[in-house]
Amino acid sequence: MSKIDTVRAAMMQAMKDKDKARKDALSLLLSALKGKMIDKREDLTEEEENAVIFHEIKQAQETIDTTPADRTEIIEEAKLRMSVYSEFAPKLMDEAEISKVIDEVLGELSITEPTGKDKGRIMKVLMPRVKGKADGGLVNTLLTARFKS
Repeated sequence: MSKIDTVRAAMMQAMKDKDKARKDALSLLLSALKGKMIDKREDLTEEEENAVIFHEIKQAQETIDTTPADRTEIIEEAKLRMSVYSEFAPKLMDEAEISKVIDEVLGELSITEPTGKDKGRIMKVLMPRVKGKADGGLVNTLLTARFKS
């Protein structure tokens, strides 16, 4: 069952429960997923569906970050959207799991003491392995922390 079907079913349940705010959030997610599918002109892979969900979560977070504090209704709506979208997002890798993947990549590339010059080579191998499974910013931070001056 694709995420589109899952989100549609959840939206129908929200309508039955007369939960307008949840229904609206699910409707936005459903339209984002359908829009991506239409752009691609074929069904989305699980990774692509997850990328759309993470993009929507990121947009909601940006709304929270950029909205003035006195606009509480917008902030609350964005928080609700984030919590609803998070239900459909896969669990992200934690720092320990990311560090393990970084160790594997460094071993494969025979790099014992990585430097800033090695970053491009490392990221080229590392990112395809964690794409859709880990936050890119966290991956970058953990890798940068290992660099020797």
